[in-house]
Amino acid sequence: MNKEKDIKPEFDLKAVFEPDDYLYFYKDSLTEERTKAEIDFLVKELQLDKSMKILDLACGHGRHANRLAKLGYNVTGVDISQGFLEIAKKEAKEKGISVKYIQEDMRNISFIEEFNRVLLLFTSFGYFEDEENLKVLKNIADALNPGGLFCFDTANRDEFLKHILPYKVTEKGNDLMIDRITFDSITGRLYNRRIIIRNGKREDKPFFVRFYNPTEIRDLLEKAGLEIYKMYGDWQANPFTSGSTRMIIIAEKPKGK
Repeated sequence: MNKEKDIKPEFDLKAVFEPDDYLYFYKDSLTEERTKAEIDFLVKELQLDKSMKILDLACGHGRHANRLAKLGYNVTGVDISQGFLEIAKKEAKEKGISVKYIQEDMRNISFIEEFNRVLLLFTSFGYFEDEENLKVLKNIADALNPGGLFCFDTANRDEFLKHILPYKVTEKGNDLMIDRITFDSITGRLYNRRIIIRNGKREDKPFFVRFYNPTEIRDLLEKAGLEIYKMYGDWQANPFTSGSTRMIIIAEKPKGK
């Protein structure tokens, strides 16, 4: 029996990442201070310069793409959600900055050696079947120039499982986001049977995300033709340890590949 194939939870990607609910509940945590720290990290640790072309995958509402563009970087943002892209484009227009925004599924991008740097941030990796997650990484490797760098962040599964809670409630006024969480150690997936209650109306938005341990991440990147360049435990560039709650990984596409 293949448990991975037997478990087929309802997963409406568009519902889970519907811009209005998503930003309503997450906006308070996406502070300017947090975003600035992340941008500062990216500029320094990815050794960005203005001649580079940067691809921001799963760019959402342009939180990173627009700020990098404001600093003078050449940025292309890709997201599956037209709603998020409309928000990103509106902000870019208001600020007088230029970002090329494209609506596309990261599993279907077909760039060939067009970018010096690729970003996939805010736990945007792991929402598909294992072979599709690998396809995303292969697409990223194809998109990078030889010697290019790829940065993404995700939970450190080993540490996460020490503190996992069966539920979490986010309250905003009279509205609630209820996360009901289980973890399948066979598939490495966190299953969230999320409920949103806004204005007295309930919506069910279940999803799963694949969490990896550091060894799995290394092996997956190697299968995609990428090599770990650096790994950090937070956005302050502290070294990754077994007790780090996050993994911020910088991978390189070796020259000659």
